[in-house]
Amino acid sequence: MMRRLPLDDWTDVTATTRTPGSLRRSISNTLKGSAGNLVEWYDVYVYSVFATYFESQFFDGDEQNSGIYIWAIFAVTFLMRPVGSWFFGRVADRRGRRFALSVSVTVMAGCSLLIALTPTAETIDVGAAIVLVFARLAQGFATGGEYGTSATYMSESAIQGRRGFLSSFQYVTLVGGHVLAQLTLLVMVLLLSPEQISAWGWRVAFGIGGVAAVVVFWLRRTMDESLATSTIDAVRSGQSRESGSMRALLRIHWRALLLCFLVTMGGTVAFYTYSVNGPNSIKAAFSGGDPVVSTVINLVALIILMLLQPLGGWISDRVGRKTLLIFFGAGGVVYTWLITMVLPGQTSPVTAFAILVGGFVILTGYTSINAVVKAELFPTHVRALGVGFGYALANSVFGGTAPLLNTAATASGQVPAFTIYVTVAIAISLVVYAVFLRNDGRNWLDDEAGMQDRAREREQGRERVSAQ
Repeated sequence: MMRRLPLDDWTDVTATTRTPGSLRRSISNTLKGSAGNLVEWYDVYVYSVFATYFESQFFDGDEQNSGIYIWAIFAVTFLMRPVGSWFFGRVADRRGRRFALSVSVTVMAGCSLLIALTPTAETIDVGAAIVLVFARLAQGFATGGEYGTSATYMSESAIQGRRGFLSSFQYVTLVGGHVLAQLTLLVMVLLLSPEQISAWGWRVAFGIGGVAAVVVFWLRRTMDESLATSTIDAVRSGQSRESGSMRALLRIHWRALLLCFLVTMGGTVAFYTYSVNGPNSIKAAFSGGDPVVSTVINLVALIILMLLQPLGGWISDRVGRKTLLIFFGAGGVVYTWLITMVLPGQTSPVTAFAILVGGFVILTGYTSINAVVKAELFPTHVRALGVGFGYALANSVFGGTAPLLNTAATASGQVPAFTIYVTVAIAISLVVYAVFLRNDGRNWLDDEAGMQDRAREREQGRERVSAQ
């Protein structure tokens, strides 16, 4: 697929990565890594889920444009993701995956607490919006580091033959963060009035994410490090200068970086169009009636999306990653118009639910395996940086802007143009999946696993000789 270093260039693979070990240990590390992912993405999605309730608190007196402002801030924060992916990717490739993940969840939690405690525009005028922008930019920075490092860690921690299944839990918890945010809203809708949610309920929602991070920080400190101690020591002593090097990534692995960007492009615009715009369309369609109806529809649909992820990963371990990605690409090209053109006009809860779930089934072809597909493109010493930076660039350009563009298109009557834009982006990625990826053949993770096995065999042989 991509140019790789010959195996002879690796003198000691055990000094590069650690063996995932037993299935039991692999599952333990996957669960610990996923818990942090869950909290971080809850903090991301609590913003979009509660946006209609708190927008007036930050933009007092401008009801006509407050929605545009809120989604503009949502989009702008994505500009920080490449910066975060560079910073945390470099840290993860030089100081270890666990350390980088612990720092990122701390930043995310601190910003959620800051938003929860920020005075409203009625009290500090434009200062409220400034604090919100600052906090969200910092969260975008942390999220940029979380994705690449988490995808790298979970792919490296998974044992060969089950990487698709185990790495799919990154998106189980990513979608799970959205589920928790929707569940929090449902509880509040049942217990509080809309005025109470707008006045202070949204603060509780943000505060939950900040407090939950304390538990996650402890969990991440107890999980195994997938980057070998000898590699970290080599970086500290100055013997390794290529680890986490942007120069090495751009000079040697630029093809893999470009492929990572193109693989992500269609997937990320589809993800935000389906999983953010879709639920928002349902919320708007049923806003005149009982708000519980739209909240339940969105919550159940997102739970289904979450549960589909391990199934998609399991299937990819048997039929290959390329097959699932082509399923997503082809389905997305055909189905997007239903999400953008048909779903917003639905008044039947059953029909709206069916359309949304159908989109989520197609989306699973990408979300369940995208982490391991990208991790397989890069060698260990630039993996977290390459995965994170390639993802963040595409995510900033195509993913984070999708809700803003959809809102603007709806307001100006240009939804068909937005539909074409999303469809074309997915179609370009579909061509990449079909032409540049393959289901079999060597990849970096398999090469490293094989070298680890041979290194262990050599060590066991030396031990037997010594014993004789």
